[in-house]
Amino acid sequence: MDNQTVTLHNGVEMPLLGLGVFRMTDPDACRESVCTALRAGCRLVDTAAYYGNEAAVGAAVRESGLPREAVFLTSKVWVQDAGYDRTLASFEKTLANLGTPYLDLYLIHMPYGDYHGSWRAMERLLREGRVRAIGVCNFLPDRLADLILTHGTVPAVEQMELHPFCQQRKLRLLLEQYRIRPMAWAPFARGQNGLFEHPVLAAIGAPYGKTPAQVVLRWLLQEGVAAIPKSARAERIRENLDVWDFALSPGDMAQIQALDLGRSLLLDVPSLPDVYRLHRTRFVQ
Repeated sequence: MDNQTVTLHNGVEMPLLGLGVFRMTDPDACRESVCTALRAGCRLVDTAAYYGNEAAVGAAVRESGLPREAVFLTSKVWVQDAGYDRTLASFEKTLANLGTPYLDLYLIHMPYGDYHGSWRAMERLLREGRVRAIGVCNFLPDRLADLILTHGTVPAVEQMELHPFCQQRKLRLLLEQYRIRPMAWAPFARGQNGLFEHPVLAAIGAPYGKTPAQVVLRWLLQEGVAAIPKSARAERIRENLDVWDFALSPGDMAQIQALDLGRSLLLDVPSLPDVYRLHRTRFVQ
């Protein structure tokens, strides 16, 4: 009933709804989830070097039989690989893991370490045509503005914690100013605050025959936010993609907007405990 893709500010077309694979550490289970999503019509898959499942995602894309250009692949560079040379090296590993000659979207995973060096490397990859778009994750307004004002390329996408209880209104105003597309990770708040049975969301969905989760995804889409819900269950993957046949009313939207707590539930980016924790988090790509 409406467009299922959006055109980024550099002209690249991106699906608005995809599949996230965070914490899908079993290769076979990850591959099967991605295959299920692709069979169901999903055309955006979001992974990261840190997730350790890029190879499984790449295998699923090949197994699907879809042409490479039909699937929008996103990955990210982790904190320990921040910096110009390390980002370039991490990117090569990501391409090898995915078995692809290019990425559709490459993101800085966290606003820590030498992310300015990472951005210069990503600008180079963009110029060389090895990525189609570049962006960031979890950048709050001050660091995002600093990145934009320091470099010549404005991020095409910012991926962030965004769900009914953390709506990021201040940050999204800045994104709108620079035509940066927001993308919600953990759009269901990982089930916090009883999201999957939330009485407000359930009441909104009932007349449409939709679940609270589907209501949340529809709310995000109507707000112009891309979303990458994660699920390993085939029925839930299909349910998450079944949100194009109804529209929330202005009253519905206002009720969901009223659920905003104005704070993070999952990742407090500027907090010292999270800064220390994420700098210490290591992985082998």
